[in-house]
Amino acid sequence: MPRALRQSKGGVVYHVLNRANGRAQFFDKDAEYRAFVLLLADTLTKTPVRILSYCVMPNHWHLILWPAKDGQLSQFMQKLTVAHTQRWHARHGTSGTGHLYQGRFKSFPIQSDEHFLTVCRYVERNPLRARLVRHSENWRWSSLWLRLNVHAAQRRWLHPWPVDRPRSWTQRVNRAETAEELETLRLSVKRGRPYGSAAWQTRTANRMGLQPTLRPRGRPRIKED
Repeated sequence: MPRALRQSKGGVVYHVLNRANGRAQFFDKDAEYRAFVLLLADTLTKTPVRILSYCVMPNHWHLILWPAKDGQLSQFMQKLTVAHTQRWHARHGTSGTGHLYQGRFKSFPIQSDEHFLTVCRYVERNPLRARLVRHSENWRWSSLWLRLNVHAAQRRWLHPWPVDRPRSWTQRVNRAETAEELETLRLSVKRGRPYGSAAWQTRTANRMGLQPTLRPRGRPRIKED
């Protein structure tokens, strides 16, 4: 457990993800993964945003971003996905053949407390959950591996967290989530629902115009007389 949990200052933290179109695969070689991670760092020089965690998977990727002002997240994501699409098509000789991504990125706000740690654990545990590695820290294309294996000066583009990272973080990432955690997180992904305490969810939804994400789907029941 972290010794102190600090509320984030200067913006809301977001979980952001996108997938390849039509069940295609973005990456099947180390060079392609490496190029995307370098593109993340390069995009920051053009459109700065705070990157807190990430994980690049064969057919999708996850980012935890902490924009400092309105519009920053969308600007960064547009630069990143356009550049990635252009480079991917150029490398594969498929320019003009259709969309690389299945659509616009998905995102949801995260409360900067234990909920933030839960989402970061979910992101960095992806390769283990997908059975691509035996231990999460062995997946080279994630922030977990980067923090453990690359000198701080070479990963300065990876921003410090708004809460203290537990000393036993790697062990925590390797522990399986509960079914309830996974269900709640996946619902936030699917609906763009704020992820946090009930009170924080309501306040954030009201402030950001996300009230529909908190409502149950389906037709309301007709009350009988």
